[in-house]
Amino acid sequence: MILAGCAPVEPEGSARVVRVVDGDTVVLSGHGSTRLIGVDTPEVHGGAECYGREASRFARRVLRRGRRVGVTVGLERRDRYGRTLAYVFTGRGRTFNETLVARGYARPLTIRPNDELAPELEEAARHARDRRLGLWARC
Repeated sequence: MILAGCAPVEPEGSARVVRVVDGDTVVLSGHGSTRLIGVDTPEVHGGAECYGREASRFARRVLRRGRRVGVTVGLERRDRYGRTLAYVFTGRGRTFNETLVARGYARPLTIRPNDELAPELEEAARHARDRRLGLWARC
């Protein structure tokens, strides 16, 4: 992913998926509990929100236990809950973070300084919303 005028975000390393907590949180080997940067999926814990279960199921299907993924930790490395903040790569040049938004499982959530891919995530959300994909059709 290369944004005009921005440095590309590429995997810095790799990890194995230990488990999926919900749509935007996974446990990765070497990183522990990891919150995906730039996305917000509907909640499934403490009261399920519209499309939360679907987002979690999609994450479990793509991020199967033992799968090797690319990882780039954010400039701000941890959130207030101690989770690693990261971009997770499942294929060439595309983050799972962006896939969630592009398919309508998540909304963009920009929190500086981890905002390198904010324009791409916003554009992916516009396309998903225009096509009424996922949560944009149901919620």
